[in-house]
Amino acid sequence: MKMVKHKMSAMAVMKTSSANRPPSHPGNGATKTGATTSKESFFTEVFRLVRQVPKGRVTSYGDIANGAQARITARMVGWAMHAAGTAKPPVPAHRVVNSSGVLSGKQAFPTPTLMEELLAQEGVTVKNNKVQHFAKIRWAPPPAKNKAMPVIKHLK
Repeated sequence: MKMVKHKMSAMAVMKTSSANRPPSHPGNGATKTGATTSKESFFTEVFRLVRQVPKGRVTSYGDIANGAQARITARMVGWAMHAAGTAKPPVPAHRVVNSSGVLSGKQAFPTPTLMEELLAQEGVTVKNNKVQHFAKIRWAPPPAKNKAMPVIKHLK
């Protein structure tokens, strides 16, 4: 496969559309109603953690979920990553893969091979859509302590 170098920012290449974007904008702390909150939204926290992944390393959706202060799941991290293309500052979404090292989020990029190409530019080897030597280059934030419990209101 021929690798094509893209001049587009490696972190600002994910596809986004209003149909795929969650109700709140991920980068600005907005809530579903559009109001802002002083608490960091889980999107913002996910993006903050992903921005810490060093070049040439990868992490998993679950690793990011474990490092988040909020109680979130790997699936929620994936949802946030799908919206990463509009985040400011940019998020290196190409560095987030599934727990087996598979490029499971590649469909969110403008071309089917762009995620792999961006990783290759950073020295990460990918074969058959899977990061090689995943355990060796895997990066994880420290596990969060005292994860915030969600507030549950009882309905009457």
